[in-house]
Amino acid sequence: MRSTSGKAGSSGERYLTSHGESRRLTEPQHAGGRPLRVALVVPPYFDVPPAAYGGVEAVVADLADGLVEEGHQVYLIGAGKPGTAAQFVPVWDHTVPDRLGETYPEIMHAVAARRAVQRLAAEVGLDVVHEHTFSGPLNAPVYGSLGLPTVVTVHGPVDADMHRFYSELGSEVHLVAISHRQRALAADLNWVNTVHNALRLDTWPFRVQKENYGLFLGRFHPQKAPHLALDAAHAVGLPLVLAGKCAEPIETRYFDREIRPRLTDADQVFGVADAAAKRDLLSRARCLIFPVEWEEPFGMVMIEAMACGTPVVALRAGAVPEVVEHGVTGLICDSPGELPDALRAVGGLDPHACRARVEKEFCAQEMARGYAQAYRSALDAFRAAEVVPAATTTHQHAGRSRATHADLAELAPGRPLEVRTTPRLAPTPVRRPKPPARPKAVGP
Repeated sequence: MRSTSGKAGSSGERYLTSHGESRRLTEPQHAGGRPLRVALVVPPYFDVPPAAYGGVEAVVADLADGLVEEGHQVYLIGAGKPGTAAQFVPVWDHTVPDRLGETYPEIMHAVAARRAVQRLAAEVGLDVVHEHTFSGPLNAPVYGSLGLPTVVTVHGPVDADMHRFYSELGSEVHLVAISHRQRALAADLNWVNTVHNALRLDTWPFRVQKENYGLFLGRFHPQKAPHLALDAAHAVGLPLVLAGKCAEPIETRYFDREIRPRLTDADQVFGVADAAAKRDLLSRARCLIFPVEWEEPFGMVMIEAMACGTPVVALRAGAVPEVVEHGVTGLICDSPGELPDALRAVGGLDPHACRARVEKEFCAQEMARGYAQAYRSALDAFRAAEVVPAATTTHQHAGRSRATHADLAELAPGRPLEVRTTPRLAPTPVRRPKPPARPKAVGP
């Protein structure tokens, strides 16, 4: 997309989409349930949706599609290629997965995203910025000066450092929790809603007939504790497939220390599963084993398994009891010693009940509506804090100044912002990859 106008924000300005459509710009609308104009800011490391690893990116992809289906105007600021129904605003030439964890890409992305938001505010108008990055919330005061509240999804646990970070930002950011447990552990922060992660059910295959293996799907990390999955599976003679990321030093050290010595001929290390392989592995497994030993803020793989009709055997930690209905869609254990008995019993659970729970509690449209409610709550709070002095051209917001359209043109100079539009995606076809080699099954 290229803006075809002269002065940003002029009443006669028109906006050219990548499909060649010409639209007249109007003021952002957010009162009385009207459609919102939302900028979603995602990290630069993976495509949205991701080809393989990338839990945040998978959630944001379904959120973007859900918001568009609800009638909102959505701009996705990130890296890589467009893959959702939102209009894509690339601020990197390509994704940078190998630089995950480095300082420079995180900071540079925050600067680039800020420029993109400033130009979008000037050229098309926005109502709210929704941050999914680590450093991005630092831009909240700048966005406030544009008249835009910043909503932040807290995708990870709120440890002492993160608690101080969000406390220092205070009312500049409007936080969304991904579970009630996560929010309860930091109840003093500026939360505006709790919205469970979700998925588009039509992109996940449902299968009733299961095969004789358990599945661990996640990072090879002490907090995810796949060694406990191995111990429990070995105790009942259940072959185990382990699929997940093992690239960072802490992951490789853990694998060499705790996983490699435990592996038997009945186990298989699959590696990182792409979107198709993940769906295939989850749909065929007798159960997903989720033996986490930390305050898991949500656990996306649990709803992915249930969407495929596959029950979950998990340790009681973090948000697990919010996601898994004990005795219906999985079995929740209070200690690792209970896992073997749960593996023996889990085959009696109904795959249809697993699928139904996801449809009722974790569908993408409900997630989109929950975030729309969060946006409106943030807008209400932002306007309530607003003080408009008489006979001035600059509006004061609790010590912040709102920039005019003329100011915006100076704040975000340079070539016109590129926006790419992707047609609405059809449900992802489920390709059946070559299955992992079947180890000799040992009866449970």
